[in-house]
Amino acid sequence: MPLLEVKGLTKHFGGLAAVNYLDFSVEKGEIVGLIGPNGAGKTTVFNMIMGTCTPTKGRIFFKGKDVSGRKSHTVVSHGLVRSFQRTVLFNEMTVLQNIFLGFHLVSETRFLDSLLNFNSSKKKQKQLFEKATEIAEFMGLGGSRDQLAKNLPHGHQRRLGVAIALATNPELILMDEPVTGMNTEETDNMMNKIKEIRDRGITTLVVEHDMRLVMNTCDRLCVLNFGMKIAEGSPSEICANKEVIAAYLGSDYASLC
Repeated sequence: MPLLEVKGLTKHFGGLAAVNYLDFSVEKGEIVGLIGPNGAGKTTVFNMIMGTCTPTKGRIFFKGKDVSGRKSHTVVSHGLVRSFQRTVLFNEMTVLQNIFLGFHLVSETRFLDSLLNFNSSKKKQKQLFEKATEIAEFMGLGGSRDQLAKNLPHGHQRRLGVAIALATNPELILMDEPVTGMNTEETDNMMNKIKEIRDRGITTLVVEHDMRLVMNTCDRLCVLNFGMKIAEGSPSEICANKEVIAAYLGSDYASLC
């Protein structure tokens, strides 16, 4: 049974089909790339999986359960999370405080209790502090854990978004353009980190335009164009696919694969 399976997924906005009868799956332990030109429907797919957008047709299964149209907090509670973008970070809170918010998406401890530091929650908060510190260290943010999110460099803000997602203890992370705006060194670090996340037993579905990351990190690729799947396979197979070359990669890039 695939960890994530999408069957006939369709989304209409008015008369436009942003996603049209899409089928694909993600196996446990894989790093799968969802790629294609701007406007291909990739972000809409993520929105439907995470419950922020209701499918017009089709079904989404996670661990064999139908999660189609479920609210985001319900999807997260099942172990499926989307990495947080820099635009939704709490800029006036520190790195550790932001990671704590990830805990509270799934924690049984009431958020208000933790803010007021009630005795009943002190032991739990100590455990969460230790876990938040470990996540910050893992994501290369240990030295910045007390800095406000707004003061972090761009690359560190992107890492913090992934750290918040990790705090929910996910089985599958959806990463939406995790290296946008990063320089080569930052991109290399994120490529390695995605592989390390997989080594921790966390599966990844990534949308990304950086083909160096996609081709060197993903086990398998699903290519969309105008809301429809036009190809699926290993990076080497996708590089050799004439339809993908024409629609997205271009002959110059494909010749380097």
